[in-house]
Amino acid sequence: MKTAFLFPGQGAQYIGMGRELYEHFDIVRNIFDQADQILNEDFVDLIFHGTEEDIQKTENTQPGILMVSTAISGLLRSKGIVPAMTAGLSLGEYSALVAAGAISYEDALPLVRKRGQLMNDAVPAGKGAMAAVIALDADKLTACCRQAAAFGTVGIANYNCPGQLVLTGEAAAVQKASELAKEAGAKKVVPLKVSGPFHSPLLEPAGKALAVELDRIAIRDPDIPVITNVEASPVSSAADVKRLLIQQVSHPVRWEDSIRYMLSCGMDTFLELGPGKTLTGFMKRIDRSSAAFHIEDMATLEQALEGLEEKE
Repeated sequence: MKTAFLFPGQGAQYIGMGRELYEHFDIVRNIFDQADQILNEDFVDLIFHGTEEDIQKTENTQPGILMVSTAISGLLRSKGIVPAMTAGLSLGEYSALVAAGAISYEDALPLVRKRGQLMNDAVPAGKGAMAAVIALDADKLTACCRQAAAFGTVGIANYNCPGQLVLTGEAAAVQKASELAKEAGAKKVVPLKVSGPFHSPLLEPAGKALAVELDRIAIRDPDIPVITNVEASPVSSAADVKRLLIQQVSHPVRWEDSIRYMLSCGMDTFLELGPGKTLTGFMKRIDRSSAAFHIEDMATLEQALEGLEEKE
């Protein structure tokens, strides 16, 4: 059995995420409680008892998801479950880098909070948009984007899995590309509730500002392969980690290619660590023959552990 840890991005957050595991396991409690000290606030209380508005603020969402994902990763390691590879979707790439020892948890939490602020500030509210496109192939959607370019910047943000792509860019251009996608045969186009056009060239200024933040922290060569969003291949040096994190905010997320690379390396068991089961759903669309589990609470932890025992 060759196991990969997968880490979710924004979108699956909810008030109370990770609370059951926090109440049951000291290692989870310790990692959560460290967040209060690192961020110098009652962050765990906000994640457990805050409002819906609190959890949706990107400066809380990004460190919150990273905290939960890192705690579950630590819990699995304490049980002897160690990944051979890691990957994370967008924000999740930071959790993957923490799991691989490339960035410390202490540095990652404030870093992703700052990343969220920079991404939000890069484009004025309302100017950008994103939309999920269901059941249209990438070549056809790329052609739609070329046609819609007369209305502004638009392109593909995420290559998630067969049948799911995501548009990003200026609102008018995304709207036009969405209409063209429907005409080209897309089953459905769903506008996303996001604060900006993530993974678009419009966010290049955020990448440049992020570079300044990355210069302030220690980045190390990963201990295990981290498959990156930008290149869908392993990053092996600290310099490349930094380069690719800068590019990531304005480049497409090649998630399907990342999973296919991991499969080509013999990965046969995929554990999604953190809120939601989005990546597990993508996994089923990419390769049904591999075992995929998501872990976010006691019930899903027990299901995953049982499944891993059966595979051994």
